Amino acid sequence: MLAPTEQAKSCETLLNEFRRDRKPAFGEKLIFSGVGTRDVYNISAPFPDGGEPVIAGRVEDRDSEASEVMFFVNRRGEWVPRPGAPVFRLQDPFFAFVQGELVFGGVEVYFDGNDPHFVTSWRTVFYRGKDIAGLKPFAKGPLTMKDIRLVDLRNGKIGVFTRPMMVDGARALIGYVEIADLSELTEQVIDDAELLRHQFLPEEWGGANEAHLLGNGMVGVLGHIAWMENNNIRHYYPMAFGFDPATRQSSPLKLLAERSMFPEGPAKRPDLQDVLFSGGLVRMEDGNACMYTGVSDAESHTIVIEDPFLEYEK
Repeated sequence: MLAPTEQAKSCETLLNEFRRDRKPAFGEKLIFSGVGTRDVYNISAPFPDGGEPVIAGRVEDRDSEASEVMFFVNRRGEWVPRPGAPVFRLQDPFFAFVQGELVFGGVEVYFDGNDPHFVTSWRTVFYRGKDIAGLKPFAKGPLTMKDIRLVDLRNGKIGVFTRPMMVDGARALIGYVEIADLSELTEQVIDDAELLRHQFLPEEWGGANEAHLLGNGMVGVLGHIAWMENNNIRHYYPMAFGFDPATRQSSPLKLLAERSMFPEGPAKRPDLQDVLFSGGLVRMEDGNACMYTGVSDAESHTIVIEDPFLEYEK
């Protein structure tokens, strides 16, 4: 059973708790090549396709929000574009294996027709197929909603985590709904998801980045929590929580890393220096996990941490 969340904690409180209890860990930058001078960040964790691990990454010029998502494979220690793989005009890619299919998605961004640097809206879009080469579009989320994630459940259904903005006086909340088949993933179903309360303060926000079905039927959620200080300076932290699909209860949030645990490097803008975007996590048999993280909207790193989901399987 989960100890349910009863009251939201601020990012500051969570960070202080994390610093008090954290174990030593330090990240490592991943090397991407074959994309010219563009940055690769907000990557997925590696997933198998065609007999080899593949990473999906957001590829972007430093001074632009116009992104492509490309698929990369490791060649002699560097991640390079996979020959012949499709390229999508999306941001912040993710994947899941759902009911025997690969589900891939990202954020589709819409720009002002008169100003290619001004974003007017965005939405999450979904593709499905037996592999990367066979991906076909099948669903879209509501406008202005990022961080919609899917997970196979032990009851045979599909769990859907959502992230509506400006709801119930909060900047954003996480929602949850179950569907029986991918064909049921509609904007209305996503909009009607039950909201998970007491996860964020009204002025802070967060979202799910990846969901893992655990051995006992619980779901481990990898996500992020964020706050903004004066001059729109952003602070993003990877976090995790446990979720019980049967009771719809979620555990308190816990932070997994902070910016100082990664090598110094460039930021897309000064206000994004303290941004970690947790793209995916690979659980290992030794009780640790490797987290794949976008750093400062300019680079991609990995870090080995204690498996955050082990306590939810007890």
